[in-house]
Amino acid sequence: MKRWHKFAIGSASGIVLAGAALFALDAADRAFPPPLERANAVSAEVLDADGQLLRAFATSEGRWRLKTAVADVDPQFLRMLIAYEDQRFYDHGGVDPWALGRAAMQLVSNGRIVSGASTLSMQVARLIEPREGRSLSAKLLQLVRAAQIERRLSKQEILDLYLTHAPYGGNLEGVRAASLAYFGKEPRRLTVAEAALLVALPQLPERRRPDRNLKVAEAARKRVLDRVAVAEAVGDGEAERAEDVAIPARRMQLPALAAHVAEAALRKEPTVLKHQTTLKKQVQQGLEAVARAAAMKLGPKLSLAMVMADAQTGAIVGEVGSADYFDASRSGWIDMTRVNRSPGSTLKPFIYGLAFEQGLVSQETIIEDRPADFFGYRPRNFDMSYQGDVTVREALQLSLNVPAVKLLDAVGPSRLMVRFRRAEVRPVLPPNETPGLAIGLGGVGITLKDLVQLYTALANRGQPVRLGDGVTGTPGKLDGEPLLEPVAVWNVADILSGVIPPAGAPQRGIAYKTGTSYGYRDAWSVGYDGRYVLGVWVGRPDNSAVPGLTGYGTAAPILFEGFAKSGIATTPLPRPPAGAVRIAQSELPISQRRFAFNASGLLASGREAAPQIIYPPEGAHVDLGVGQGKLSPLMLKLQGGRAPFRWLANGKPLPDLSRRRIQQWLPDGGGYSKLTVIDSAGRAASVGVFID
Repeated sequence: MKRWHKFAIGSASGIVLAGAALFALDAADRAFPPPLERANAVSAEVLDADGQLLRAFATSEGRWRLKTAVADVDPQFLRMLIAYEDQRFYDHGGVDPWALGRAAMQLVSNGRIVSGASTLSMQVARLIEPREGRSLSAKLLQLVRAAQIERRLSKQEILDLYLTHAPYGGNLEGVRAASLAYFGKEPRRLTVAEAALLVALPQLPERRRPDRNLKVAEAARKRVLDRVAVAEAVGDGEAERAEDVAIPARRMQLPALAAHVAEAALRKEPTVLKHQTTLKKQVQQGLEAVARAAAMKLGPKLSLAMVMADAQTGAIVGEVGSADYFDASRSGWIDMTRVNRSPGSTLKPFIYGLAFEQGLVSQETIIEDRPADFFGYRPRNFDMSYQGDVTVREALQLSLNVPAVKLLDAVGPSRLMVRFRRAEVRPVLPPNETPGLAIGLGGVGITLKDLVQLYTALANRGQPVRLGDGVTGTPGKLDGEPLLEPVAVWNVADILSGVIPPAGAPQRGIAYKTGTSYGYRDAWSVGYDGRYVLGVWVGRPDNSAVPGLTGYGTAAPILFEGFAKSGIATTPLPRPPAGAVRIAQSELPISQRRFAFNASGLLASGREAAPQIIYPPEGAHVDLGVGQGKLSPLMLKLQGGRAPFRWLANGKPLPDLSRRRIQQWLPDGGGYSKLTVIDSAGRAASVGVFID
């Protein structure tokens, strides 16, 4: 009985002591956890719409450390890694007793270290908590940390950490960074030779760097391939064949696309590690290659910008903000897709579209290209010559200035600006200016991105879309009325698709328009097919003149090359909608055979046009300073009609009759007002506006 009593007491004491020891170990584990948070310091990545890497940013320590998971890596590489580094990885708890015993016996019998006993878990412990030297205390801490890591993480999570942090020489860390630097590809598909090299390098990363010690790297790869377990993992004969494959002798640059979009992504969300964009990697690579080649031909100090967008979704699929982000002589850090510049003649298609929509002209209507005077505004053609009588089709294709201004005078500059607002685009007018005829020839400021957004309506049957910013902005269709009616859009596309491509450029079935701003400061070209719009700007960021710079000669060749190198197949332009047809001149109604609308309001037939209020437009909100307590006068403009004119505001006549087509009115206060004008023939026109 005494013996049993002593046994029971001893057993209970042992259990208590064991429990206390376990409790103490658990408490120590909780008090001194492994610094797993350090593993979160990885490179920020900018991805394309399909998740492909566009650009990576080094960590704060200057490391290329791309977050990598098991799913990101070729399964064969993982089999080779475990076969070479840690065959019992899935069976041990962080420390492999058998490997420790083998290493100890080899040390005793050989007097030196023959093989190591580090498991992958122990290597992860060393990577996230590096220590100088190889002391016994450092190795013991590594053993403890490995056990702690195994308690907290799954085997797959431990592999993820190794794949992300394994050293590959220089500032390369992780399998993805190494695969991109040495093979120029993601590690999802690796050859046996490539996988063996990536297994071998982390053991002695600086000594085995293939870009510095090619022979040493080859020998290290051979040791991996000669290991029996590795040979079994890759299959019969594969290891021997892999030994004959050449090792890359240089390190490549990691993907560095879309510099301006990537910088914008980091500024908007600096704490986010993965930034998804709407860009397409293939398109972006193609456009940047075109930009680099074009910059070499353009010469110093000139930059260029390109935006390619999906006209159906509004997604920006390619964007180049400058010729070279790092070229200070070109101010490459400035994103010229977001800078307001004079658009030259690129707004003319919308003037013609309005004229088609209002039935003022058809494609074969004759319009005069001769010197004209619009209340002191005398537009001239780019080459200072005049063509005489031309068709509307020819006038747009040749980008003649006088016919465009005549049509704008007829449709009204304010109405054109109202249509732009339907596309959420607001060109910038000169200070204290109201919309005038000069906007048809580039007398406003607009960004390349906004210009492309306008042209999405021409590629999308008149319905504009909102472009995103490539990063967080939400693209999509705009609610409300179309920018132009489908028949008018078809007429514009039918004309622009017939413009001759620049010399040497293939006919790609696109419609395009060029523009050159006053003083040769900006060259533009915008083209579209049935799905995509591409806009090109060329010029100097400081807005200096560049003699010889033209839209057709400089920007258009880049446009066609951009479409060709984008990798996107051409989508046919939309089919003609109901009622869209090109009518021969002889079959046109008499009123459409010749266009001749002038500032006096006379049509070609000699009859007077009815008065038309062109500013302010119907439904406009006009800021006259109601909130500041002091109202400014509102400028009133009209076309047509016979002088003198009587203006009425909310039914009350203004004091004097006027023979001028420009009048000022000072409202009594804010809110809705009705403005009416009556000409001497008794014809009237009215608009409703909101005074803010």
